[in-house]
Amino acid sequence: MLNLSNYRVILASRSPRRSELLKGLHIDFEIRLKDTPEDFDPKLKGRDIALTLAKRKNLAFNDDELPQNYLLITADTIVWLDDQVLNKPADEVEAVAMLRALSGRSHTVFTGVYVRSRVKESGFCAESTVRFRHLTEDEILYYVRTFKPYDKAGAYGVQEWIGYVGIEHIEGSYYNVMGLPTQMLYLHLKLF
Repeated sequence: MLNLSNYRVILASRSPRRSELLKGLHIDFEIRLKDTPEDFDPKLKGRDIALTLAKRKNLAFNDDELPQNYLLITADTIVWLDDQVLNKPADEVEAVAMLRALSGRSHTVFTGVYVRSRVKESGFCAESTVRFRHLTEDEILYYVRTFKPYDKAGAYGVQEWIGYVGIEHIEGSYYNVMGLPTQMLYLHLKLF
């Protein structure tokens, strides 16, 4: 069991999935938001991108903005295919193109997580490999038009219809693919 009673836990994320997963760990928390740029050095690859962005989101908050006993959690999830990041799609055209690229192939999902208090900070990155079966054009269009996955890296939510019908195999944490590697986070929080 986690004992975080000495902390006011803050999740800095707009993601309803991350909130749901953190609640599932039976952690009381509040949400605080701050816009941070999501650009990165093009020399960075996969896991380094995810962890860099998670750390940037965390360090965007200075101590004066947070309660004395804060424990701040930030995360960033990326979909990595062919040495490129598939970000959140801007529109239907981009979402369809991303799902076509993922169809019938494996890709990697990296989630960087950064945790900080006034006295300690650390981060980690989780990695999962996801394989989609070949998706038909009708399936891709149905999913994009019905679920509008414009707030999701790689244009899909594993917990939605496309995950039910399209994902053949996941190696690694399912919850990482959702956006928060809960098991790794739980173990990490035990160190605070």
